[in-house]
Amino acid sequence: VGNISWTCIQLALEDFYADARHAGYRTRLKLHLRDTGLDAVEAASAGIDLLKNVCVQAIVGPQTSTQAKFLAELGNKSSVPIISFSANSPSRSGQTPYFIRTAWNDSSQAEAIAALVQKHSWREVIPVFEDDDSNTRFIPDLVGALRQVDTHVSYRCKIHPSATEADLKSTISSLKENWTSVFVVRMSHTLARNFFKLAKDEGMMDRGFVWITAYSLTDIFDVVGSPALDVMQGVIGLKPYVQDTVELHKLSQRWRKKYQLENPGISASIPSVYGLYAYDTIWALALAAEKAGYVNSDFGPSVTNNGSTDFDRIDTSKAAEKLRGSLLDVTFMGMSGNFCIADMQLVSVNYTIINIIGQKRKVVGYWTPGSGISGSLNVKADLGTIRWPGDNENVPRGWLLPMNKTLQIGVPVKPGFDEFVKFENGKPKGFCIDVFEAVINALSYDVPLHYKPFADKKGNSKGTYDDLVYSVYRKGI
Repeated sequence: VGNISWTCIQLALEDFYADARHAGYRTRLKLHLRDTGLDAVEAASAGIDLLKNVCVQAIVGPQTSTQAKFLAELGNKSSVPIISFSANSPSRSGQTPYFIRTAWNDSSQAEAIAALVQKHSWREVIPVFEDDDSNTRFIPDLVGALRQVDTHVSYRCKIHPSATEADLKSTISSLKENWTSVFVVRMSHTLARNFFKLAKDEGMMDRGFVWITAYSLTDIFDVVGSPALDVMQGVIGLKPYVQDTVELHKLSQRWRKKYQLENPGISASIPSVYGLYAYDTIWALALAAEKAGYVNSDFGPSVTNNGSTDFDRIDTSKAAEKLRGSLLDVTFMGMSGNFCIADMQLVSVNYTIINIIGQKRKVVGYWTPGSGISGSLNVKADLGTIRWPGDNENVPRGWLLPMNKTLQIGVPVKPGFDEFVKFENGKPKGFCIDVFEAVINALSYDVPLHYKPFADKKGNSKGTYDDLVYSVYRKGI
């Protein structure tokens, strides 16, 4: 995500000032790159360095929610806007007024996922998620949205970010013991690749299962490519809708050339939605800087300037505060869609529903706040054909007998009343069998069956109906 976004940021800076509409601008953005990885302490340290030694008037890019929490506090102390296009946790404007998310409210997709579940009449869902800050808000919102459509969440499967292969196998084994076969997954790319590979090995990417990925996991297919596609066949995922335009095609071509030059051997072929958010963030900042007007670095002493740590001695900037105000008022049509900030984050609109089939990401429908689930953005229509796990076109029922378990059905073998039940050529037949199978087929879940004749080795009856019932009780069938 970092590499993809950095390429987009560089292109955005080039494009903005090459645009004839901005030829007369008297302000210019200058980038100061710091690579912190995913470490929250390194991100905070880099933030302090940029504020104290470079005197930046905005910081862009805390990638994770944990990093954003640290840097948001720096923003509060310095009056410098901290802008993230990828941290998942929604901002809390009352507590972090200088933390701005130039990405959609991550919890807005909870309603879209619930609508997808409702459309297919699944009555129970298990969220499978990484136990980190990004899910602190999302999972309760998801559970609440599912409750609104009368779908039950009986179990929440949390996975530690540093889970080993043995830990993941144990988690998958626990999932296999559930009757529920519908899972909503939200975790980091690295953890997800390992998880789905093991799930496939354990037969949980087969017929009867449903896997729904929330964005930001859905963009794993853009970032990782074939390694993810190979182990996630039949998965359906949500991602923010981005209109396909000529400008976007041109940007994608330029991005691909630049990205592959800077990152040889990396498989990503298109900028993810997060990359487009990064691109639009730079345009928004450049517009805000011009609107705010050029101001020399004006960091002044903070209230705690005599503190004992660098964190305590951070100065404040009136110019950065003015830049923040301008940024919140910026609106324009960007690469990712309409750029408009409300409640300290980008206003969310429509979601695209994709289905992984072979090496393709097929668009099968959309979710909009007004129309809900539809196969088209403009008119109400059925979803496109979905290929579920196991190359199955039939909608899974959402329930499965726990894996490795089969219902053994004892069938009497005796002469007389053949119209009701008999065993013929290795198969049970008769009115009782027809009624039984009609009931089984009407259930909201699949039940693996095995008919076993109540007969000895010669094919003769082993006893009366009472003997058969007792044999079932003793699990001797």
